[in-house]
Amino acid sequence: MRLVDQTHTQQWDNSRHFFAAAAESMRRILIERARQKQSLKRGGKHQQVEFSPEIEPSFLPLACDDILGLDEAIEKLQEKHPRKAELIKLRFYAGLTTAQAAHTLGISTTTAENDWAYARAWLRLEMSGEPDG
Repeated sequence: MRLVDQTHTQQWDNSRHFFAAAAESMRRILIERARQKQSLKRGGKHQQVEFSPEIEPSFLPLACDDILGLDEAIEKLQEKHPRKAELIKLRFYAGLTTAQAAHTLGISTTTAENDWAYARAWLRLEMSGEPDG
């Protein structure tokens, strides 16, 4: 809704522009949700106990700290490898497959698969806190 419910009409140049905007919107929504859950108003660092079991969305298997850490890691990746960071956003936040993301970015599927493998490994190392090398 945030993507299309603007005061002015959006002009999408192509599918890459649309999916990039969609991924960025989803990223911002998830980060906002994670920050809200961590706020003192909503219990901060206290453990919440649910009285009725609810199913968490399947696209959000990460805890709030992980979402915020992922965002910081993606920002660092963006500085070094913008295309790989864009691929991560399209795959994780927009839910595109590797082939769809490759088409959106205008690269081959093989290049996207290689970038995806590199970016996942880079993010894993970055988020684990292990030194480079």
